[in-house]
Amino acid sequence: MTTPDEDMLITGAGTAIRGVAGPAGLLRPAVPEASADPTASLTGRGLRYKDRATKLALCAGRDALADAGLLLDPGLAVPGESVGVVVSSNYGNLDTVCDTVSAIAAHDYTATSPMALPGTASNVTASWVAITYGLRGVNLTLCNGATSGLDAVSWARVMVRAGRVRHMLVIGVEPANPVVAELVGPTFDGAAALVLESAETARERGATAMARLGRHARRETHAGAVGDVLGGLLDDRVDLWCRPETAPGDRVESAEEQDLTALLGPASGALGVVQCVTGAAWLNERAGGTVLATTQGVDAAAATVLTGAGAAR
Repeated sequence: MTTPDEDMLITGAGTAIRGVAGPAGLLRPAVPEASADPTASLTGRGLRYKDRATKLALCAGRDALADAGLLLDPGLAVPGESVGVVVSSNYGNLDTVCDTVSAIAAHDYTATSPMALPGTASNVTASWVAITYGLRGVNLTLCNGATSGLDAVSWARVMVRAGRVRHMLVIGVEPANPVVAELVGPTFDGAAALVLESAETARERGATAMARLGRHARRETHAGAVGDVLGGLLDDRVDLWCRPETAPGDRVESAEEQDLTALLGPASGALGVVQCVTGAAWLNERAGGTVLATTQGVDAAAATVLTGAGAAR
């Protein structure tokens, strides 16, 4: 699947990553151990029963909506049905599922908590984000391996283009907890979020864009995906390349390379969204340029291009 060029803008971004002070902090991360837990900013009832992925997503999603001017005090600035959410996470509620299964195996279903059991649903994170912030538009969860984050950004564009919503909140989140560590090893612990909408919608409400979303491609190989979004040319048209976790054999020649895995740890399903938020922050600081975000799994690769908000591609 290759999506054509569209007038689609990123109008807000947020992060919930220890050691990262907002989207621009992805360009200059601090020492995580010396930083506060981003979920400490959450308040209200019911937090005790929410898993870490959901808490991280709530923080990043809140900040992205506010940055886009969609979330005010006390609520949304636009109708709830006009805002949808898509969450990408491969390990989101793995701890809740494993703990529940272990409790049932050791005893029986009466050993489970009626408050925790809803957290075993695969769409729990996207659902809680929607419930908390009143987002009544389309609600999606992607758990699609290494390409999941960029896939989520692509599906958000599809939902806006199809007229299902006017604004899409995209969140990539992965938690670091004992269950994930035991099953897959050390991982990234955090979330990144962005708001996507058409240029027409942004113009109508006077929103300021961070970046323009360009072409997206999903292919069997990294070279195939990159070649499609760049028109087959791997040259100096790329100003910043956000590389995949697994280093491809074909390096993209660019003025600057960003290895977010080296900075933050393996981000799995969150990586593509983190890359797009990083790219938007980079473009916003420089007021122009071209960013290439790439992810790569065992049998698939994805690539997405971002350009400055005032540029056309």
